[in-house]
Amino acid sequence: MDTLAVVCTYNEATNIKKVVNDILNCGVEDIEVLVADDVSPDGTYKIVEEMEKENPKVHLLLRKEKRGRGYAGIDAFKWGIQKGYKYIVELDGDGSHNPKYIKDFRELINSCDVVIGSRYVKGGSDTQRGFLRQIVSHLSRRYLQFCIGVKVADATSGYRMFKKEIVEQYIDKLKASDPFIVTEMLYYTKKTKANIKEYPIAFLERASGTSKLKPFTLIKYLFKVIKLRILA
Repeated sequence: MDTLAVVCTYNEATNIKKVVNDILNCGVEDIEVLVADDVSPDGTYKIVEEMEKENPKVHLLLRKEKRGRGYAGIDAFKWGIQKGYKYIVELDGDGSHNPKYIKDFRELINSCDVVIGSRYVKGGSDTQRGFLRQIVSHLSRRYLQFCIGVKVADATSGYRMFKKEIVEQYIDKLKASDPFIVTEMLYYTKKTKANIKEYPIAFLERASGTSKLKPFTLIKYLFKVIKLRILA
């Protein structure tokens, strides 16, 4: 198998089964799924355990120590690299990232190193967010473009496909424990001089449950960019 889809979860019991099934049916024949779960109180990991028993393409990484979205992502990418997957795509477990785009990512990555699912290029959309969230997201993107020097329209997108060789170069440098991992990986990706392309996606409203990422949390992450630039 060449392609691994990484989904980091915490309390996504109502969404995870559909997300995993949609990934497996996205049109990429060689795809497998790794769910990295931090022992969700709602039993998300138990659902994945049952799916793992029934389908050899489904894998569970149950994380009991150093919990957090960032740590989960780091561990999941390390798992994929160690298993030898050529391409690793990450997407959210709440249904906001439609797996149908994975097939297009696979085709596009033949001409680049990293594909970013973008809401802000022609054909992309993000209409479900409130006015405040849209303003914060816009300012965040402009700030990141300036500080990191990455010329992409959607610098805060968490829906991305990487060639293994790119992430291998910096996986041991990653430190973020929280969703700032998205920015940290983009920063190091830029330092590898990787060829990055964007593909238009429609960012959907989460299927069910409540978002764990608040507007003021995004603002807090902006200050971490400065620290990243100084210490990296």
